[in-house]
Amino acid sequence: MTPGVERVLVLRALGLGDLYAAVAALRGIRGRWETADIALAADPALGALMVAHALVDRVVPTDGLTTPPWDGPPPDVAVNLHGSGPQSHRALADLAPRQLVAFRCVSAGFIDGPEWDADEHEVDRWCRLVTSAGGQCSAADLRLRPPEPSPRSPLAGLPEAPVVVHPGAAAGSRRWPAHRWAAVARNLAEDGRPVVVTGGPAERDACRTVAGAHPEVTDLCGRLDVHSLAALIGGAELLLSGDTGVAHLATAYRTPSVLLFGPTPPSQWGPRIDSHLHRVLWRPAPHDPPGDPHGNTTDVRLDRIGVGDVLAEARSVSADEALRR
Repeated sequence: MTPGVERVLVLRALGLGDLYAAVAALRGIRGRWETADIALAADPALGALMVAHALVDRVVPTDGLTTPPWDGPPPDVAVNLHGSGPQSHRALADLAPRQLVAFRCVSAGFIDGPEWDADEHEVDRWCRLVTSAGGQCSAADLRLRPPEPSPRSPLAGLPEAPVVVHPGAAAGSRRWPAHRWAAVARNLAEDGRPVVVTGGPAERDACRTVAGAHPEVTDLCGRLDVHSLAALIGGAELLLSGDTGVAHLATAYRTPSVLLFGPTPPSQWGPRIDSHLHRVLWRPAPHDPPGDPHGNTTDVRLDRIGVGDVLAEARSVSADEALRR
């Protein structure tokens, strides 16, 4: 606890997975300034999940690197969980906080913070920053209790503990081909396992391909808000996805997963805890070109993963979990 700190603003105006990767750091901030009002500058729908988990007190609706709208006296402390700067540093400096917690960035005129490490795991990076400011957190602080679905949620009537297949990702380089996901979904449905497909409105074509592989596969693409999606992942038997936001929900809620990586290595964005619950498929080879996480075509490392690889891991992790029950 720091006397005189009443208002803390945290910037993390990124996507769903980015926000869940910062859960441990948010816990550290809550413990460091436990009596303060902690505001999260983020997408309002995503930030509401962090309020529901009691990690922050309120959300300041913010889009990307714009200066967060702020009423009243300046924040006592502003924490940059968004990036290495300079834009994110300046967005917070515009609010004239008494203290800025951020990585060192000479071009932003900020030289007090720790050095940025581009190869560091995303979870460890933000815990290191918060620790440098006197907070205490580690990857173990990622775990959360899954939210309950609302009574009017599209999840009503679904079989309990389904297998969730999430074929989409923000960039084409991180999208495994939809026809391969369809083959996985068909085989698992033929095993007698309830399969649900999820995705955003922009992923309808991929979801339709996957759901069309078997009449017993349920397509929830575009029908779930973030609360319902979190409840679904939290109650699933298994998640199958690429390197995208829902993978971090599976980590937080201790849902077993099979995750397909490329072009970004799992050492930077993979599951940071509970390795027994998560199977990571990553197929680099010597002389591969550099990976582009924002590229338009499927990354070569991701493309090397076959349908049989995913099915073998899905069946194996489920069998292991059944033995533990």
